[in-house]
Amino acid sequence: MPPPADIVKVAIEWPGAFPKLMEIDQVMWSLGSHENFALQIADSTNFYITEKVCTSGNIFQLHERIQSSSMDAKLEALKDLANASRDITFAQEFINLDGISLLTQMVESGTEVCWVCLCLCVSPCSFGDLLSFTLTAFVELMDHGIVSWDTFSVAFIKKIAGYVNKSAMDIAVLQRSLAILESMVLNSQDLYHKVAQEITIGQLIPHLQGTDQDIQTYTIAVINALFLKAPEEKRQDMAHILAQKQLRSIILSNVIRSPTPINDEMAHQLYVLQVLTFNLLEDRMMTKMDPQDQAQRDIIFELRRIAFDVECEPNNGGSTEKRKSMYTRDYKKLGFINHVNPAVDFTQIPPGMLALDNMLYLARHHQDAYIRIVLENSSREDKHECPFGRSSIELTKMLCEILKVGELPSENCHDFHPMFFTHDRSFEEFFCICIQLLNKTWKEMRATSEDFNKVMQVVREQIMRALTLKPNSLDQFKSRLQNLSYTEILKIRQSERMNQEDFQSRPILELREKIQPEIMELIKQQRLNRLCEGTCFRKISSRRRQDKFWYCRLSPNHKVLHYGDLEESPQGEVPHDSLQDKLPVADIKAVITGKDCPHMKEKGALKQNKVCARMCLSVCVCVCVCVCLDTWVESMIFHVKVCSIMLVM
Repeated sequence: MPPPADIVKVAIEWPGAFPKLMEIDQVMWSLGSHENFALQIADSTNFYITEKVCTSGNIFQLHERIQSSSMDAKLEALKDLANASRDITFAQEFINLDGISLLTQMVESGTEVCWVCLCLCVSPCSFGDLLSFTLTAFVELMDHGIVSWDTFSVAFIKKIAGYVNKSAMDIAVLQRSLAILESMVLNSQDLYHKVAQEITIGQLIPHLQGTDQDIQTYTIAVINALFLKAPEEKRQDMAHILAQKQLRSIILSNVIRSPTPINDEMAHQLYVLQVLTFNLLEDRMMTKMDPQDQAQRDIIFELRRIAFDVECEPNNGGSTEKRKSMYTRDYKKLGFINHVNPAVDFTQIPPGMLALDNMLYLARHHQDAYIRIVLENSSREDKHECPFGRSSIELTKMLCEILKVGELPSENCHDFHPMFFTHDRSFEEFFCICIQLLNKTWKEMRATSEDFNKVMQVVREQIMRALTLKPNSLDQFKSRLQNLSYTEILKIRQSERMNQEDFQSRPILELREKIQPEIMELIKQQRLNRLCEGTCFRKISSRRRQDKFWYCRLSPNHKVLHYGDLEESPQGEVPHDSLQDKLPVADIKAVITGKDCPHMKEKGALKQNKVCARMCLSVCVCVCVCVCLDTWVESMIFHVKVCSIMLVM
């Protein structure tokens, strides 16, 4: 038989009684209308279960206690309200009783009156607590998203802004006020304009110079909100104001380098500020160069002038064709794709004009590095040069992808980089370091123009791995990159592949063992084929580089090395029968490479010799000499160094 409708069995904890499983008779407990009561979960959450209303006692009683003339009763009621407002069920019912309006009215009109009263009978600390619990309850209620932020008056905004602008304010009140301003700006475009009129960056800066990390976090959050919601045409002006107020230096000194560890929320706000700062580059990134714009073309002329130390020729200096030829030659050395009109290279978006900005920054602020990169590559063979112009454009595009320029901040990301807060032009400095890395990696890979994309992939990996280490400064970032050479990247890749579980499984190991002889034979044949094709090398004298060449190749039967001098670099293979010198492979005793070569030991320890040592080899052969001594022949075997070869790629 089902229980009566008025009987409910629940596990319940009632004040003054032991918790137990009880049958609740609504009539016996004199509960009356059940919709006016709720069950409170007996743990620290204080959540409620109800059909209509929820309260620790009766919601109407709490509503009345908040409006009590007794400051002690009001304080206790607001404390209970702040705690209970986290529960969405409670929040819905309290808001239905115009609870939000009650709180805003208390903030708007009751503060001065309360302050006078408190000065007479209660300490200012109690007033701070009163206001703190009021604002806490307001924040908790609004966080549920039940009430629109657009409903609040200018008087309320001014009051909250006033708490932030005061030089001495209760920490809890200041924290809640900053949180309210952030939410206003983020949730209403109309409120953004009103808040922006009441709050200036200069008034927020002092809150960053304190030691309370929560206050610093909420302050940066307000700055981020104002930055994010500002119209596009005003963001650059706001960035200029932030630079004038030295926001970056203040954050670096008082937050990032503070002895207090950075918590997750602060890390998120720093990440957001980092993203918003880099997003200021989006406009230049998406702006194409106008090939007819003389001011923009003058930037390219400036790059040429700095690289080759030339001045613009007067109009009467030589023929037009001669000047065009000279410009084309220099633009080719600068590594542009379009040698006739380099402006066309910057019509690709992204990176658009941002790439040209970076190149000009490098040329003006790191002139020695810029000139070295350009001249070093212009002196290489065409296929081995690292094109500075093309590299700069692709590198700028890559850096924008890595830093997600133009994308909105992620809500859950904490990936900020301290080094970007150490320089006012951090993106440009970032580029300057990375373009030198690209040039270095190009040389380490002995790359040709066909390897351009491969080099860019390696450079991207080097940058990403260095960023993962979270360097504290740009110099530290540069140092980390020095340790991530191309050779080191190959070792890391191999180690990671070998550590993958799949590669250590028994079937994979068995397959590797089975096919290894075939793979080794394939490698051997490929290397022999390359030797048979031959290679052209530059001849190096003891004083300076010469324009002469020599060629070496293996005979088709793999028994003889043919080599000889050439007047110019050949186009294609050189027939082995046209090479005048021969060296039987059977006579080769040893091949010595690197710094162990005898001729490298003779050259000393100069820096350029150390660089060339990696590309040097010596071939040692055995020569049999027969000497007749009357009645017997003595055969003497001795080692003769036949040739020392310096390979310059």
